[in-house]
Amino acid sequence: MTMSPCPLLLVFVLGLVVIPPTLAQNERYKKFLTQHYDAKPNGRDDRYCESMMKERELTSPCKDVNTFIHGTKKNIRAICGKKGSPYGENFRISNSRFQITTCTRSGGSPRPPCRYRAFKDFRYIVIACEDGWPVHFDESFISP
Repeated sequence: MTMSPCPLLLVFVLGLVVIPPTLAQNERYKKFLTQHYDAKPNGRDDRYCESMMKERELTSPCKDVNTFIHGTKKNIRAICGKKGSPYGENFRISNSRFQITTCTRSGGSPRPPCRYRAFKDFRYIVIACEDGWPVHFDESFISP
């Protein structure tokens, strides 16, 4: 008794269609975490910004502005669900404030070595979500 290759071919083709978006989305979430997530910051001063920006490879060229969110992954992800509200066209705003550190490039060349100024705050944050996962932080939103 031989098995027809059709069921295996169907599984293979479905795998090609279903898996790539999931992998791509997971990569975007990982990039979001690399650029914006730091659960337990140490210092939150200018040296913190300079070391974090370098560690996260955001200094080639020097990124003008980057914000680190100091919360749990679970709480940040929850903004994509019940802990966030629609904001603008494709964004969600958190229902509660998060501790953040915004690192702003201070003068000089856009090439390393990069110098940054730190700004500490508690504020509502705005993110873009895809399929329930944070994938973009809106640097332009400053809560009152």
